[in-house]
Amino acid sequence: MSLSIKSRESCAFDQISLGEVMLRLDPGEGRIRTARNFQAWEGGGEYNTSRGLRKCFGYKTAVVTAFVDNEVGHLIEDFIMQGGVATDFIKWREDDGIGRTVRNGLNFTERGFGIRGAVGNPDRGNTAASQLKLGDIDWDHIFGKLGVRWFHTGGIYAALSATTAELTVEAVKAANKHGTIVSYDLNYRPSLWKTIGGLKKAQEVNREIAKYVDVMIGNEEDFTASLGFAVKGQETLGHIETDAFKAMIETAVKEFPNFKVAATTLRHVITATKNDWSAILWHDGKFHESRQYPGLEILDRVGGGDSFASGVQFGFMEFNDAQKAVEYGAAHGALASTTPGDTSMATRKEVEKTIAGAGARVVR
Repeated sequence: MSLSIKSRESCAFDQISLGEVMLRLDPGEGRIRTARNFQAWEGGGEYNTSRGLRKCFGYKTAVVTAFVDNEVGHLIEDFIMQGGVATDFIKWREDDGIGRTVRNGLNFTERGFGIRGAVGNPDRGNTAASQLKLGDIDWDHIFGKLGVRWFHTGGIYAALSATTAELTVEAVKAANKHGTIVSYDLNYRPSLWKTIGGLKKAQEVNREIAKYVDVMIGNEEDFTASLGFAVKGQETLGHIETDAFKAMIETAVKEFPNFKVAATTLRHVITATKNDWSAILWHDGKFHESRQYPGLEILDRVGGGDSFASGVQFGFMEFNDAQKAVEYGAAHGALASTTPGDTSMATRKEVEKTIAGAGARVVR
């Protein structure tokens, strides 16, 4: 059974995301603690999907977020504009001069190498995006009047504050009401929840949001921590067999019959720069597995899961085909891991070439 997706002709946007966009500061091959120079990028788990859909697949997308009206805020805005994502729904907050009451988020990120894993060190307390609250966004205008085919948000944004959790619930309810497909990446981060109620609060918030989700994305740890579903026979969450994950998904979709799709990447970390990579997707009672990418060489793993999510969204919006969705997602995520920064630098042709099994011979 296909997803009931609105036509492109009836909507102003193919996809809109809700989330925080931070300024990513990347020391390249070095360490944060010894860096003298940083490469600047933009990035955010939810926004990255809109960026991928726009730049790789040519879809019209926008992001709902907020920045402080200062030079750093406009730098991040400039990155977003370079990526082609519409800025219509950015909320601007007055600068207090020193960031006492509101600020823009920073994310210092090491790529890792070999036995040294990737490291994320966000500096995002009291940000403009985390202060968005109920009533700040006119969802009925966005989903009802303008029209949106697909709405995406995730567990990182919902965890930023009590008000972002409420806003996320408000958003998914509105999208649901207007017939927009809702996808949600559970993206469980213990560090975000530890001071606002921990695991118990994470499950309370995510289980409420889950009632309005059509496409649920998350790895085994995300489903276990955020929704409280255990994987049978597993003591740890290091590398879980596909069959055990399938059993967990079947349990999840029984409890949340509104889930039309459940999907995850399957990543076995050999080293920071070599991972076994693939993906699995459940839809309409069947599981669909992507081709395998054993020993995938990684340049920068950050954002690979977001590129998977945008590839899945593209596969459904373009073809309404579950197998194609998981293949586009896995290939897009794999390619995103070969370039620096949070966001994909791949093209649709490269994604389709990868799906077809083409090698890495030089292109001239």
